[in-house]
Amino acid sequence: MTVVHPITRAWVTTGGTGAQNYDEFADDAEITAIIESNPHSALGIEMPHRAPQSLGRSFLDALPDAVARLAEAKADGSYTPAEQVVVLYRISAPGEEPAYGLFAMVDTDQISTRADEPGLVIRNEDVFIAKVRERVALADALGHLLSPVLLLQTGRGDELHAALAAATETAGAPAATDTDQAGRTHAIWLVGPGPEQTTLTALAGGGDLVVADGNHRSLAAQTGGLPRFLAVVTTPASVAIQPYNRLVSELTTTPAELLDRLRAAGAEVEPINGPVGVPTAGGTVHLHLDGQGYAVRLPAAGSDRLENLDHALVERLLLRDALGLDPGDKRITYVGGDYSASWLTGEVDAGRAELAVLIAPVTVEDFVAVNLAREKMPRKSTWFTPKARGGLVVAELPR
Repeated sequence: MTVVHPITRAWVTTGGTGAQNYDEFADDAEITAIIESNPHSALGIEMPHRAPQSLGRSFLDALPDAVARLAEAKADGSYTPAEQVVVLYRISAPGEEPAYGLFAMVDTDQISTRADEPGLVIRNEDVFIAKVRERVALADALGHLLSPVLLLQTGRGDELHAALAAATETAGAPAATDTDQAGRTHAIWLVGPGPEQTTLTALAGGGDLVVADGNHRSLAAQTGGLPRFLAVVTTPASVAIQPYNRLVSELTTTPAELLDRLRAAGAEVEPINGPVGVPTAGGTVHLHLDGQGYAVRLPAAGSDRLENLDHALVERLLLRDALGLDPGDKRITYVGGDYSASWLTGEVDAGRAELAVLIAPVTVEDFVAVNLAREKMPRKSTWFTPKARGGLVVAELPR
């Protein structure tokens, strides 16, 4: 019996509501600008306190605005209802192979976070509990889920990929399309009850489902007591892992003392001549501070694969030990692969940050190995692309 199910009552966009997910931004001002330019964007519901008219209010205080915006979007025809559907999903762009997925509901009790905990849904990163609480409060206030968890089907991924490609090819005109900030086209088609829906849900739930994006949302479903959560089940052939970098707005020591502390911990530090980019391979991270770049090889910590991931070494040796910062410190901004190395170094050069940390992407081999061992990846260490768009398919929760 599959752990992937149709959406009992879905609200499907008629266009104009699609948005990046709430946690894809390095600067909250970007969220405000998007909502201002497109009041129908799902971000106005997901992040109500960032809407132009709500600035200065807390997330919880702005929740009634989110409820009102969703009700208005349903009333003005921005969404149309559908019963017992799964939704085919294709992301395409010139020069890129299409990515495929399936919007559906997944059993929350299948989430597993350690080797001795049964379940087909593997959540793999530490989280920030304050963000989880916000997602719980939003779902409770709205009675709907707008932002899907992206799940990677590792058991029958090739079969699912072929089935989704074939289904979209013969599905006719999409129910709706949306264009993201990178120019990719997101298209959706509804599949009602019947043999095709049964086949797709069986394939989507046919093996371990690794959380590629949405660790906070999946934990919020558990914390909030939701029996199922909204997901897009995708395939390994549909995604790639991009860099996930860090900006530190304020150092706790001088740049020279930071480098000395890293050297004292066993790191090899070499100046970089010219522009600072993302390392091409793991083992070395690049720092940009005080107008200069440095290549830093952090010392290994034994033979454990997880402890020696670049992100784990940065979190432990650079942020905690050298700077005395907890990973959740507000001075640290986690910057996904949509932002270039030049943007990161430019933030430092402009004085809006004091340190940029550029880290090579986690390899798929390491990601899969850590997940199958039911270990947790370091926070914000995998930036999968392309990402599922929020606000295209909304799942109404049972009351």
